[in-house]
Amino acid sequence: MTTLTSDSLPEVLEETIVYRKSWRSMFPILQTLERLHVPHSVCTILMYDGVSIVKDTRTDLPATEGNSGSTANVPSAELLAVTPPGGSHFNIMLHLTLLLHLLLLLLSFSPADASVNGEVFDFYADDATGYGPVFEEQPVDTIYPEESPEAKITMNCHARAIPPATYKWRLNSKDIDFNADSHYSLMGGNLVITNPIKSQHEGKYLCVATNDYGTVISREASMQFGYLDFFSSEERESVYVKEGQGAVLLCAPPPHYPAELSFRWMLNEFPVFVPLDKRRFVSQITGNLYISKVDSSDSGNYACFITSPSISKSVFSKFIPLVPLAERPVRKYPADLKVKFPDTTALVGQDITLECFALGNPVPEIRWKKLNGQLPANHEVRMSGAHLHLFNVQFEDEGTYQCEAANSKGKDHHSARLSVEAYPEWVEYINSTELDISSEYSMSCTASGKPEPHIRWLKNGIEYDRKELKFTSLTFNDSGMFQCIAENHHGVIMANAELRVYACAPTFEHNPVRRVLAAKNGRVVIECRPKAAPKPEISWSKGTELLSNSTRVFIWEDGSLEILNITQADEGRYTCFAENDRGKANSTGSLLVTAATKITLTPSNADIIVGNSTRMQCVASHDSSLDITFIWSLDGRIIDLHKDSQHYERSSNGSSNGELLIKNAQLKHGGRYTCTAQTPVDNVTASANLVVRGPPGPPGGVRMIEKTDKTVTLQWSRGADNHIPISKYTIQYRDAFSKDIWKNATTSPADVEGNAEMATVEDLFPWTEYEFRVIATNILGTGEPSSPSPKVSTQEAIPVVAPSDVGGGGGTSRELTITWTPVQPQYHYGSNFGYIVAFKPNDGMEWRKVTVADPQARRYVHKDSSISPSTKFQVKVKPFNSKGEGPYSPTVIIYSAQDAPSEAPVSVDGRALSATEAIVWWLPISQNNVDGYQIKYWRSQEDNEAAAQRVVVSGRENHTRLEGMKPDCHYLIEIQAYNSAGYGPASQHFQIHTKRAPPSRPPRIIGKRLKGQSVNIAWEHVEPLANEASIDGYKVLCRQEGHSTGTLYTTSRRSIDLRLPSNETYVVEVRAHTEGGDGAVAQIQIQIKGGSSTAAQCLSLFSLLLVALLCLDL
Repeated sequence: MTTLTSDSLPEVLEETIVYRKSWRSMFPILQTLERLHVPHSVCTILMYDGVSIVKDTRTDLPATEGNSGSTANVPSAELLAVTPPGGSHFNIMLHLTLLLHLLLLLLSFSPADASVNGEVFDFYADDATGYGPVFEEQPVDTIYPEESPEAKITMNCHARAIPPATYKWRLNSKDIDFNADSHYSLMGGNLVITNPIKSQHEGKYLCVATNDYGTVISREASMQFGYLDFFSSEERESVYVKEGQGAVLLCAPPPHYPAELSFRWMLNEFPVFVPLDKRRFVSQITGNLYISKVDSSDSGNYACFITSPSISKSVFSKFIPLVPLAERPVRKYPADLKVKFPDTTALVGQDITLECFALGNPVPEIRWKKLNGQLPANHEVRMSGAHLHLFNVQFEDEGTYQCEAANSKGKDHHSARLSVEAYPEWVEYINSTELDISSEYSMSCTASGKPEPHIRWLKNGIEYDRKELKFTSLTFNDSGMFQCIAENHHGVIMANAELRVYACAPTFEHNPVRRVLAAKNGRVVIECRPKAAPKPEISWSKGTELLSNSTRVFIWEDGSLEILNITQADEGRYTCFAENDRGKANSTGSLLVTAATKITLTPSNADIIVGNSTRMQCVASHDSSLDITFIWSLDGRIIDLHKDSQHYERSSNGSSNGELLIKNAQLKHGGRYTCTAQTPVDNVTASANLVVRGPPGPPGGVRMIEKTDKTVTLQWSRGADNHIPISKYTIQYRDAFSKDIWKNATTSPADVEGNAEMATVEDLFPWTEYEFRVIATNILGTGEPSSPSPKVSTQEAIPVVAPSDVGGGGGTSRELTITWTPVQPQYHYGSNFGYIVAFKPNDGMEWRKVTVADPQARRYVHKDSSISPSTKFQVKVKPFNSKGEGPYSPTVIIYSAQDAPSEAPVSVDGRALSATEAIVWWLPISQNNVDGYQIKYWRSQEDNEAAAQRVVVSGRENHTRLEGMKPDCHYLIEIQAYNSAGYGPASQHFQIHTKRAPPSRPPRIIGKRLKGQSVNIAWEHVEPLANEASIDGYKVLCRQEGHSTGTLYTTSRRSIDLRLPSNETYVVEVRAHTEGGDGAVAQIQIQIKGGSSTAAQCLSLFSLLLVALLCLDL
């Protein structure tokens, strides 16, 4: 700090006058004046770190020895140590010099309304007042990919401030030394890290912004290096699974950061991905692929494909061969949950997904529920039931969730808890404020969150060791930049505010006393709000008369003047005087008294039926010098005539007429209407009631008071009758089986009269969950229905509906298979529903009974080694529940299973048809219990039998074509007879060698010319490759453009004449023909125009070259 002496003071004053608009440049003068006890009339403003706060317009007498004068509340640390040489003589000379310079200084300012010789500095002027840093951009968490081609990271930071802020950064709470680490540089407030190194630059960063008013720090942001390693190069072992069993292929993702990955699985090659459906599922938690029931179509090579969204990188594993093993018959397995969601914590507002998936045959159905409550309305079940997605999670969604997987063989379920917590959120936060010196002030900061956030404070970036920010007497040192920080383990939020403490003599420059209008006999308040600190004493005068409180005149605590029961004599000029220890000021305004507004024609009460219209009158008299407006309200709510123009319209009969037209009135338009006639000075109101009669409102409180297995007695409360008596009630119901369709209920009494509040609903299903609602009717119509009642379940009863379509037969040897159609759920009538299956040999006497506990079961298989094949049985099925047993179905005759075929097909023969097809035939076996034949074929050298392709034909066939074969390969053929009991023995292997592949290159069309009514097409001979079949000839297909069929020609020549009609466009296709099939196609388009033709060869190398040459020529 520079020390000023009396010798340097005139120079300082001169410099300050030249730069008088730089407020900070006035401090050396003012501080020296205070130390020298020199009187001054300049308004001083001090703020934190030397920026303005104190104003002073006092004109003190020169200080004498023994009189300490005033320090204008300047903090002692800011006062200058100056000792004037020469004693009192020097003081007199100095005072004269200072007064001269101060006079020049004062003349450089424009006088306003100060009441003393001096000037209050313009505290509000843009060039006199700045503000502390306010963040507009803060750093955010950053993931830097280790393999990023851009070797640079930018962390953003920018604060709005006057004067502009300066910036520094911290890493892990330590200031970054930009000189010591050349990787760091500043671009404005942004931190740039060039060629970042993980060991040096990873961590938590924050930005610090500072100017003359104070310091703020940004939120903390982490910078981490992201990576996704490659999978291991080790080969994955083959997975062998019997058909019908479930399979799990493990992904085992490689090391990575961050944790978030997305998973898919490739099948055989990129980019072919496994389609996900009810049977196949990929967990987005583990990445594993789950197949609930494997079948032959699942054969192939699988690879786990991983993507890291944060670093935009994907990798995939080595392929895993999946080999389904054939099994006849395919066995069934109960549902077995393999993917189970864990206990989960979600944040309010998040979207989350819970996973559940089961193996089993048949493919299990997955159902979700929330224990002790309903699933949230914001839920969605996806991925055929495997995903429960909850949108915008709220606290009420917390609870225990359960997924259940079920098939005909059994059930499995899993439960886990969803906890909902919350990121901190402000309930009350701090705001920048400007306060008088010595005043009281409290800073309050409250945040919600779960767990409850911890609150801490910073002042100018430094931890502030106060739990509560309460100031009983503000000083200049309390000024600064404050930050309230609320944090829990989910995150941090920050609120910033600037506290500015000031002192100033009164000034009316920005808020003078105004000219005010008031209505006769009314009241008026004339405001007096000078800028002043400390708070000034206020007094008023009218003209030269000083005012004081009376029965009609009051001076409020804030300085405002209130006058009641205004008369014409109250007109005049009113002056407000303000004074504090820094100075005084006054401001004068005027009061003009106008005529009072009166309503001369008031609205009248009206009574109408819904849909009709009516008018509400309102006419007023008012002072002719004032504009008048009419405002209508209904039950205290102002009517928006523009938004509700469908029902309301204002009259246009003169400015003093406020008549309101109410059109097509609805029930909601009934109530108390108030007309307000309003001028800029006063207002007056008048009201009237409108009754709108219509259909009844909805009844309330519908509830069950008694129930049986088929009836429910309901009670309700009467709703609004809307001024017409209720004539009757209608009761409706819905259940889980009606798909949200409400149906009219059968009641007792049959007609529920309008004075009733209770009725019994009859003819319901036992053990069924219902909702009920009640609708009221009067002579004007039927009203809105009540809210649905709480769900009610009727009592249980013995089932009365037997299973239908009882039958069966077939199956594996020594088995009796019994089938039926399950009873629909609404007919279960009770808990623990199941079936009793009864059967006996046709000539037997005693029925054997078996209990099947699954209500959705469709079959029962009885295994008994003593059962002979194709034995005749009588069977019947009946339902049961916890209340008892229902009736049997009609008895039907079925037969036990046959034995599997015992013979193998013989005389297997065949031949290759082409490079990819063959035909095979055999002699049928002599047994008559054959359902069909399975033909397996696989390459003898390259494949194993487990990977064989299969074809199935009926028992009436003895030959079939084999497709999808590879060219020039040796295939082994095996044939088995089968029936419902299983497969018979396999035939001896028969070998077929497929033909070599047809040419892969198309013929090159070299010419086309017109010959009379024909067109001659010529092409070059195709030379087959070493591994391709030799050419037997050519096939030419001629078809009309746009058609898929045409005329096929075969020729051994290299040209052909085609007779084509005129004025048509044709496509001609040419391909080589070999024993391995047809080769690649060459195509030409021909257009016949009155004997001439044009042609365009598609995708011909010759054409492409010709086009290129023409382009070069151009």
